[in-house]
Amino acid sequence: MHSPRKQPKLGGLELTVMMAAVMALNALAIDAMLPAFPRMTAGLGLVDPNRVQFVITAYLLGMGAGSLVHGPLSDRYGRRPILLGAIAGYIVCALACSFATSFDMLIAMRIAQGLFGAGLGVLVTSIIRDQFEGDAMARRMSTIFLVFMAVPIVAPLVGSVVLIFAGWRSIFDLIAIMAVAVLVWVVLRLPETLDPQNVVPIKAKTLTASWKQVISDRTANCYMIAGATAQAALFGYLNSSQQIFERTFGAPDFFPIGFAIIAIGIACANFTNARIVERFGARRVSQTALIAFIFIAILQAFAAIFAPASLPLFLVLITANMAMIGFVGSNFSSIAMQPFGAIAGTASSFQNFVRTIWAAFIGAIIGQQFNGAVTPVALGFLACGLTAFTLILYGERGKLFTRPGTTKHLPM
Repeated sequence: MHSPRKQPKLGGLELTVMMAAVMALNALAIDAMLPAFPRMTAGLGLVDPNRVQFVITAYLLGMGAGSLVHGPLSDRYGRRPILLGAIAGYIVCALACSFATSFDMLIAMRIAQGLFGAGLGVLVTSIIRDQFEGDAMARRMSTIFLVFMAVPIVAPLVGSVVLIFAGWRSIFDLIAIMAVAVLVWVVLRLPETLDPQNVVPIKAKTLTASWKQVISDRTANCYMIAGATAQAALFGYLNSSQQIFERTFGAPDFFPIGFAIIAIGIACANFTNARIVERFGARRVSQTALIAFIFIAILQAFAAIFAPASLPLFLVLITANMAMIGFVGSNFSSIAMQPFGAIAGTASSFQNFVRTIWAAFIGAIIGQQFNGAVTPVALGFLACGLTAFTLILYGERGKLFTRPGTTKHLPM
């Protein structure tokens, strides 16, 4: 039996858009930076152009480490106060980044910003889990990701526009201003969603027991790590995306447009997923998408070898594969969270920690292999897809395309 859930005072649509806006702050902190990489490299005196990728990796690592903190705090003190503190800290660190006088200082501030940014993703997942579960949760999360994906579509363009009128530091100032707007909205409209019956005291023994409960679930863990591995492919591309457009295809001015095209692919996938997941089931949809991801990655590898200078072909294939990640991401996360309704905050926190650290680490390795060609990204996608599929096979004990509560295979 599940405890009765407190219904939010605001409407379901407003809750969805608000949570998307909260999550979008993380995307903004990453994607708006990308057009500024050349100026950051020059302004901070970096010799190796690949090193500037750590501006993204540092934020992601901070997000991963911070994920362990915000979940338990929200399980004890409620979702609302912890979310407000996370947004406020995010704002302060964004402003600090704009005053960084060295690359090392910038990286330190980005890690700190990521520590607070971690609360944004963890709390959104927990708030939605407080209200929904299973395929219903997957549908809401997919809708949130759909709204959230508007940011990657426009963020690089916003960053490029800022660079026309000001330096790269002003991008951080703009991020802080946008976060202030979200903070005001949350203060005025978001009620507490944590059921008092699910309050969990912060005790080492309690945390250890909760983490043990999460770790001991074989299926949830496999979906968690598989989702992280698929996300690592995305991060690998993200880290080197600006360099790919500038150095590989000689089209730096096209970068914001190309990035938007790819982001639209993910948005379309989430739009579609939100409308089909409750009909077909999160497992069936996401597992089919993962198989398609692998086949497209094979085509990417061939294209990297036989048509390395074709920007149109690159855009078609990577957009298709990013769309598959759109089907995989929210569904894998929802499946991994399904068993942990009573400890949603702690479970979401732990899973975000593992997912983000793993994805950031593997994504950084893929990004650092950039050598002027798209081959490292293509091979990284293929390796990530095969690894994720192996994990799902293990977690499901070889039985794919099933739905919770049944052992019957659904027709293809």
